[in-house]
Formats: sequence, structure tokens, C-alpha cells
Amino acid sequence: MTYSDKLTPGVVRDVFAGREFPFTHRDFQQIADMMNKDAGIALAEAKAPLVYSRLVKRLRNLGIESFKQYCELVQGERGIEERQQMVASLTTNVTRFFREPHHFEHLKAHVLPDLLNEARRGARLRIWSAGCSTGEEPYSIALTILSMMRDATRFDIKILATDINKRVLAHAQQGTYGDAALRPVSREQRSDWFVRGADTDGEKNWSVGNELRALVTFRELNLMADWPMKQAYQAVFCRNVVIYFEEHVRSRIWDGFATLMTPAGWLYIGHSERISLAGPFELKAYTTYRRKGSQGS
Repeated sequence: MTYSDKLTPGVVRDVFAGREFPFTHRDFQQIADMMNKDAGIALAEAKAPLVYSRLVKRLRNLGIESFKQYCELVQGERGIEERQQMVASLTTNVTRFFREPHHFEHLKAHVLPDLLNEARRGARLRIWSAGCSTGEEPYSIALTILSMMRDATRFDIKILATDINKRVLAHAQQGTYGDAALRPVSREQRSDWFVRGADTDGEKNWSVGNELRALVTFRELNLMADWPMKQAYQAVFCRNVVIYFEEHVRSRIWDGFATLMTPAGWLYIGHSERISLAGPFELKAYTTYRRKGSQGS
């Protein structure tokens, strides 16, 4: 089914009649098609107000007078960078430290003990945070590792953190967070693995310390494009990332994770997401899956 099959001509035009920038059904359809092609995200007609509100700032900044002109820009060779900005603007980046705590509890109790023991004997440990946003997820994984192995940086332990959005990746790499963002992080962990910075507007700021930073590598990656990684991952976090993808795209991504995981690899997904049990994973706990054929709980 194409987007033109799903939309009622004139609806978007009627909803946004009289607004600052003309925004028609055709404009929305073109943007929806580009988002589907570039990021795998299926934008329903109900998302038209969100598209308008998030992109209207881009039109103002660029001095463009209509969404028709904006579509012409991002569809042309001169608009490649702005098209990336468009995808970033329409991608939701909601995250926090230790979001969905049961995943980190499971990681600590059932996954890391054996893997860290093996790492002490020289084995490689790799975990992938796919759709890492502003960094809270991969840093939470690193904090979990450090809570069990304070000298983890001495061993071959790495967390790969990827996202399609350059802006949130820059935030993640900077690794600076306000006091409110660090509320889920214990006082001991703040003291051990963060550096207190200057206050901003009366709020304390914290930066990730050297040990915490050393465990995480950030890279730009579009899950819809080719994945350059070749090594095997013992665990993958991909939570609340593919929720707006079409089913065939989600299945392709789940299958792709399986090919890049160790035989006993674990996959953590979002609370609104599900994986078909006909695929390469079996459900072990709530939103926690393991590659089929592996042994253990």
C-alpha cells in the first residue's frame, strides 16, 4: 500500500489552512515517502501536525516560504544535508538513564557474570546500543559493567552506540547531563564515574568520567542502510527504535541483529515492540529475547 492509498486528498490542506506556511496533502505525502525510504518510518496521516510543527523551524531558518519549496530542496542534490536534518527533526529521541530497569537487572544478573569472567581471561565482550539517542542507554550499560568490574577498562570490553541523528550523537559524545537527568543514577555512581561541572541556571551539571567514556564508542548509523560491523555481539539493545517501522522492515532488522550476535546472544527491545517467535529469537523474559538454539535461561 502506498501513502497515496492511505491519505485522503485535501485533509492536510484543510487542517493547516491559514497557517504560516502552506502545507498540502502532496507535501505531507512526499515527506512521508522520504522518511519511509531513508529511515524506515511509516508516518500516518495523524502525524501531519507533528510534521508541520517540527519542520516549521527549518523553513524559517532557511528562509523558505512553503513546504512545497522545502520538499523540492530536500529531494535535490543540494539538499542532502537538509534531508538528514529533516530525518533528525522527525525522529523521536526520548531516553533516560536506566530506562526500563528490568533490562539492566537482567543484564547484571543473567548475562554479565559469565561474560565478565571470560573477559578477565582474555575474551572479547561487545554490546551494541542501536538507537542510542543522547547516550543515556549506552552509559547505563557501562555503569552496569563498572558496578561489577571496576577495572573493566583494562580488558577487551566495548559498547558500540549508534544513531541516525548527528545532533543527538554530538550530545552523547559530549557526555554532559543536568542533575535532573542523573536522578536514576546512584550517588555512589555519580561520585565514582562522573565529574561535577559548573552549574547552569542553578542546576548542577555532570560529565561522564574517563573510565565511563572509555567503554563507549559512538558512531553514526542508519539501520535502513548497510551495517559495516563484522564482529559478534553478546547483547544488543534496540529499544523503542523500530516502533514506527513497517513490519517487513522490523523483521529485516531483527534478522540482521541475529547474524551479528554470538550463538547465545541477548536482544532487549522496547515495551511496545514484539518479535515473531517464528524468527531467529525466542522470548526469555518480558521484552528480553535470546537467539534460538542457545542454552541457559
